[in-house]
Amino acid sequence: MSPDIKTAAVLGAGTMGRGIAHVSALAGFATHLFDTSADALKKAESGIHRNLAKGVELGKVPADAADAARQNLHLDTDLATAVAAADLVIEAVPESMALKIDIFQQVARACPEHALFASNTSALSITEMATASGRPERFAGMHFFNPVHVMKLIELVKGLQTSDETLEAMRQVGVRMGKEVVLVNEAPGFVTSRINVLIGNEAFRMLQEGVASAEDIDKALKLGLNHPMGPFEMADLVGLDVRLAILEFLHKSLGEAFRPNLLLVQHVRAGRLGRKTGRGVYSYDENGKKIDLKVGEKKA
Repeated sequence: MSPDIKTAAVLGAGTMGRGIAHVSALAGFATHLFDTSADALKKAESGIHRNLAKGVELGKVPADAADAARQNLHLDTDLATAVAAADLVIEAVPESMALKIDIFQQVARACPEHALFASNTSALSITEMATASGRPERFAGMHFFNPVHVMKLIELVKGLQTSDETLEAMRQVGVRMGKEVVLVNEAPGFVTSRINVLIGNEAFRMLQEGVASAEDIDKALKLGLNHPMGPFEMADLVGLDVRLAILEFLHKSLGEAFRPNLLLVQHVRAGRLGRKTGRGVYSYDENGKKIDLKVGEKKA
């Protein structure tokens, strides 16, 4: 199996997919970003261009590299077209095992035989997806972190049958994207999600019990434990629905320590999913900037 990756397909133009497409194109890969929604693709393209321009402005991205990245990015609403020449397919669709399996089975029928498959799942079984794809030796997890163009880590997750050649090829891709890569053997929640959801779930429990305000809990962890973001800021960024789905999976897999807090469940039921809906634990304007409202106050 050749580790020489030249063309990548990224499936899903949501927050994570567009971020992965950004770093892929900037790393010099011909990058096809797929989504069934043309509007989602246009929004993703606009966001990538905006972030590239910001990188140039801050002196973090050379202007010619940003121009090349724009040229490397291709938008596709047809899955077969997106993966037709792919050496690596990175899936970044919502956290549903049935959805992921379905899309990988479609991809397997349309992409080159040598193509490697990666899932950006933050918790689900790599081995289960790999088996369903029909190419388990060429399948691994590549768990990126939001915002992808800023965060330095990739969790490279080895399934039961993932080959060493596949892991090395994907490690090289991660390094070329400017990331630090850690190798994780498949386990529910891997490393980061397993620890992070416990912190976030406990923060919701403390908020429900009135231990402190959301703002003060966030401030305490940032200033006292040197976390770059507070647990509520992080949950709003990731999406409370995403956080709840991970907790439900880990609760089922690992037991009572991961039972979702009721207040988190209520936020999701109320449609308060975080930045993407304008309201989570905090409220946000149309640009995703936090509005200074206390929990429980009405958004104007």
